[in-house]
Amino acid sequence: MYDFAVIGAGIAGASVAFELAQVGTVAVIEAESEAGYHSTGRSAALYTPNYGNDVVRAINAGSGPFFVDPPSGFANHPLLTPRGLLTIAGPGQEARLDTIVATAADDAPVHHMAATKALALVPLLRPEVVAAAAYEPGVMDIDVDALHQAYLRAFKALNGLLICNARVRRIYRHRGKWVIEVADSTIQAAIVINAAGAWADEIGAMAGARTLGLVPKRRSAIVAEAPVGMNIQSLPAVDMACSEAYLKPEAGRIMASFGDETPTEPQDAQPEELDIALAADWLQRHTIIDVRRIAHSWAGLRTFVSDGAPVVGFDGALDDFFWLAAQGGYGIMMGPALAKASKSLIQHNRLPDDFEQRGVSQSAISPARLSEVRSRSVIESSTDGSTRGRRSQPI
Repeated sequence: MYDFAVIGAGIAGASVAFELAQVGTVAVIEAESEAGYHSTGRSAALYTPNYGNDVVRAINAGSGPFFVDPPSGFANHPLLTPRGLLTIAGPGQEARLDTIVATAADDAPVHHMAATKALALVPLLRPEVVAAAAYEPGVMDIDVDALHQAYLRAFKALNGLLICNARVRRIYRHRGKWVIEVADSTIQAAIVINAAGAWADEIGAMAGARTLGLVPKRRSAIVAEAPVGMNIQSLPAVDMACSEAYLKPEAGRIMASFGDETPTEPQDAQPEELDIALAADWLQRHTIIDVRRIAHSWAGLRTFVSDGAPVVGFDGALDDFFWLAAQGGYGIMMGPALAKASKSLIQHNRLPDDFEQRGVSQSAISPARLSEVRSRSVIESSTDGSTRGRRSQPI
């Protein structure tokens, strides 16, 4: 019997488990053989404060203090290292950079940069694709594995339990508590936190919760060799003003993505041949890299709801079922801030003060804001095996 059962051990589940383990007993239930197998382990690993819509940007900024100054003993080395981000515009696209510069946060400025200076900064770019550029010096590399493992390590040090190879088979209520049946055991908890990523709607359906309309979207990436003799380690990441395509140095090679966002079912995402080909073609057309061989490729799922903001809060019909879902492509960046927000909502039914100060209201991330709500019945087993229905109310 636990105070909290967290379903999903990616960055969302691991971070909220750490926060909640400071105030109660916590079990984390993970379907795969290792934590972070899906989206967390397939991240571009960049902290980009100006990325996403207004709500996402404000939450990203809220994670900054944790990344810079985590709790004492949390990590063995800095979680962030400087990278920088160069956004390039081709001929006729220069005006797009004005918006990027104008909408940047005051504490994360973006500056216009002449094409000649941009080409000197990133010499692997082809001159004909760079008419103008903008540079964001505050973008950082995130050591995602160190962050994730630190959360899990700190959670376990607080007597938290992590159960892997434990795909949820059934969720129901018994004597006022949640019962979660997995492969070969049963977990009981007062509150369930649904941090199941692309599978969050499926978990919600098992529990009789609302339907959020989550859409997992596949994004693929490739890794190619850098030009011979070129030192790429200090190069910034590069993205496009007119598309989602980007590249960045990674372990002495170049990682690139065409920025695909293909709606798909929850699954162990694998790159499609077409997506690999599009990424390789884009990389070859925009850089001097001769993509003769792709060293590695992979795909991951980024899960969204209709307005692009995360879903954080208790289900409107079930006051002991908590959603921590729809982090999109921002889950690593938002992780620390959303974990603290979840803890505050669960304990005090309000967001931390810094959320309000940054302009993020509870209604902006609540499940109640979503239009697609389905009324369900939650079946609670009684002691003699009979059942009684608890009708959920539409919001």
